[in-house]
Amino acid sequence: MITKSFKEYNSIEGSVVTIGTFDGIHLGHQDIIHKLQEISNKKKLKSIVLSFVPHPKIVLQNSTDIKLINTLDEKVEILKKYNIDYFIIKEFTKKFSRLTALEFVRDILVNTLNAKHLIVGYDHHFGRNRGANIIQLKEFGEIYDFEVTEISPRKINDISISSTKIRALLKEGKIDYANKYLDEYFVLTGMVVKGMGRGKLLGFPTANIKIKDEHKLIPNNGVYIIASCIDSKIYYGMMNIGKNPTFIDKNQSIEIHFFDLDYDIYDKNITIKLIKRIRDEKKFNSPELLRDQLELDRDFSLKHLEENEIEIK
Repeated sequence: MITKSFKEYNSIEGSVVTIGTFDGIHLGHQDIIHKLQEISNKKKLKSIVLSFVPHPKIVLQNSTDIKLINTLDEKVEILKKYNIDYFIIKEFTKKFSRLTALEFVRDILVNTLNAKHLIVGYDHHFGRNRGANIIQLKEFGEIYDFEVTEISPRKINDISISSTKIRALLKEGKIDYANKYLDEYFVLTGMVVKGMGRGKLLGFPTANIKIKDEHKLIPNNGVYIIASCIDSKIYYGMMNIGKNPTFIDKNQSIEIHFFDLDYDIYDKNITIKLIKRIRDEKKFNSPELLRDQLELDRDFSLKHLEENEIEIK
């Protein structure tokens, strides 16, 4: 897969294109991508995923409070698993948002991407104020000679999967459901930085993770079973997200105790896969009581990993 900015793309080959923010690349998104691959192979067209950065809501609502399932780098890593020719990133600006539906189709999809076929989700809207939908898109297709395929929503237990629903689940700490809808473990990516050193004194040394992207969604506070690939080896552990109420910290932190890691990983950029949430964050009356709970958490985590035969690749 080749990742390019929209300005850099200049191929004259015909393409099959799908358009969206693809936050999370959940099961519904995967249905769209599989159809993209299918038509690309069948019609000998280049496959293109066209996405927008920043997320349109960040620009249009001028808000830093909007949180996303994936950072751009995480999204690129996920898309690499699919046999896509191009991941095209278009800068989303207020000026771009004012393009009419006609201008978007003509200038972006037809004249630049040379689209011969479009794959869109069931709720796709485009153009100024998202005023156009699948009906208008098919009408443009007749004018500009491209086909349109609409993909139905993916449902689990009659619930349509969406990025909005997954974000809500993560905020509630319902990682099991979020992972099911994502068809993958939710990830956090960040730099290992020095912390207060309290974990080491308790016999549970931790790696403190700093998340750089201000729009990255951090799940609900609590203790999670996690895994990470560090120096080409998978390590399992448990992670606390919260404010360390036993020590009355003010700021939220992300701290990971790896079960078998016996060397420093300061300044490494690592990706953490969240496997299961095991409890709420609690305040203990003493560090010793906290240590006792951490021992129970470790035993529970190791038992869960063994009994469920969890093996991260």
